[in-house]
Amino acid sequence: MPVTTHGTPMPAPPPAGAGTSGEHPATPDPASGATARVRRGHSGAPARTPARGRRPLAGLGTLLRLMLRRDRIRLTVWVLGAGLLGFYFAHAIQTIAEDEEQLRSLAGLYADPIGRMMVGPGFGMDAPTHARFYAAGYALFLYILVALMSIFTVVRHTRAEEQTGRAELLRAGPVGRHATLAAALLLVTAANLGAAALIAAGALTAGYETEGSLLVAATSAAVGLLFAGAASVTAQLSESSRRASAMAGGLLGLAYLIRMGGDSAEVGGSALSWASPLGWSQQTAPYVDDLWWPLALLGGGAVLLALLGFLLSTRRDVGASLLPARLGRAEARPVLGTPLGLAARTLAGGLRGWGIALVLAALMFGAYAQSMVDAADSLPEEMAQIFAGEDLMRGYLAYIALFMGVFVAAAGVGALQQMRGEEVRGRAEYGLSVPVSRTTWLGAHLTVIAGGLLLILALVGAAMGVGAGLSLEVDGWSHFRDLFLAGLLQAPAVLAAVGIVAALLGWLPRLAGAVGWVLVGFGGVMSTFGSLLDLPEAAQDLNLFGHLAEYPVEEVEWAPVLWLLAIAALGMLLGILGWHRREVGRV
Repeated sequence: MPVTTHGTPMPAPPPAGAGTSGEHPATPDPASGATARVRRGHSGAPARTPARGRRPLAGLGTLLRLMLRRDRIRLTVWVLGAGLLGFYFAHAIQTIAEDEEQLRSLAGLYADPIGRMMVGPGFGMDAPTHARFYAAGYALFLYILVALMSIFTVVRHTRAEEQTGRAELLRAGPVGRHATLAAALLLVTAANLGAAALIAAGALTAGYETEGSLLVAATSAAVGLLFAGAASVTAQLSESSRRASAMAGGLLGLAYLIRMGGDSAEVGGSALSWASPLGWSQQTAPYVDDLWWPLALLGGGAVLLALLGFLLSTRRDVGASLLPARLGRAEARPVLGTPLGLAARTLAGGLRGWGIALVLAALMFGAYAQSMVDAADSLPEEMAQIFAGEDLMRGYLAYIALFMGVFVAAAGVGALQQMRGEEVRGRAEYGLSVPVSRTTWLGAHLTVIAGGLLLILALVGAAMGVGAGLSLEVDGWSHFRDLFLAGLLQAPAVLAAVGIVAALLGWLPRLAGAVGWVLVGFGGVMSTFGSLLDLPEAAQDLNLFGHLAEYPVEEVEWAPVLWLLAIAALGMLLGILGWHRREVGRV
């Protein structure tokens, strides 16, 4: 019988047992009079019917075009940078060492255990040519650069997209499960092939043998693809793009450390060298043996890692990760309730990574001091011009302190870009929603960056002193104090670079990152090869690091120190003023 409520007839309840499968009884369609059944979920809302038969790679072409559009500038810079660096390496050695006698004197630097530990197993250094020197001394750094390009690109288009929520929006459309990762890998493959083509062109224009030049180029692409596969795996393991990049970068660093141990044991590498993908890349021995088969190890590893990435992507939800995020404390430490503590928590990871890498590099470069002493009398004049002073060993150590200062400035630019990322992603606005002024927020971040960079400089100077003390046979530890101070004396130039970028962050945030990296790159090139380029004095004055005395070879001049510190203070002040006036989150 129908039930009435306030005189309105109501439909009778369904018979017992009806609707137990989640399907509601038939209801009339007012438009057609037909009867329709609506399938509903547990919550009573209409359940979404899964797209049956959607292909795993559906939308691949569209996603690839989108990635190309987004990375048209970024990836072009990476590819051109790798090509130009390869061109420079291939031609520079012909300028530094013009004849076989000079080549033999330089070959000794790469043939001893410390040299092999830095650059590779030293194939062909018993009978060096320009091509062999290029492959033995410089090719490894091209491989590492292409590997970093691949890691950052894959993580940017996979895990970073999930982290921001854009991947979920795309997956709501006709996009297959594997389309995003496949498009990212295709993009990286194209970038690696482009970089390899430019690297090959650079070696061929230097007049090097065709087979060896093509082998160097192919190896760079194979290394890049291997670490692209590694990044596709780490993107599934971590829910943070930064952590995914750090994990893949950590694998690259581990491969380098294993290779160091294997190559330093004997010329040509030892069994330990074969435990590292970077060791595989150098066992091709371009211009000496020209072995192609080690590329099968790199290519096979790239395919296996990519397949593992696809497999792991099916084991998790969009936005989730296979490794659970570490649970935080039930209650935050009191220091996190302060602007300085929060800034330190945000920036510590990046500064820590830079610090560890630079300290290890400084230790290794310091340990190379004895090799410079042994080769001092036979080095070409062009090589000696890079180092200041008459004492070549002290000039080398002063140059290393300057060179490491440039990299510390790069760490500062990276930290400022991370701070800019906090603003773009909206987290800075959350921080400013509490009773914290803009000046306090930005000032806290700049304080942490400046303090972290000063600490890194001190540790780098100490590491150089320890390396030199352990390697030098005569009065090694007497140089520790000088090298420690040499590291700290790069602080004015480093802080001046930070101040300039901070000023741009306040007023022209779009240009800040690009200008910062230009400052660092120009400083590195001019500090290393400025004496050989014979550029106008006005161009040389643009190098922030060129104004400081090369201590301990030269006495400290305090006027440039004060000027650079003034630039740093003024830049930070202008940055705070601009940040206070402009809209937060402006891109």
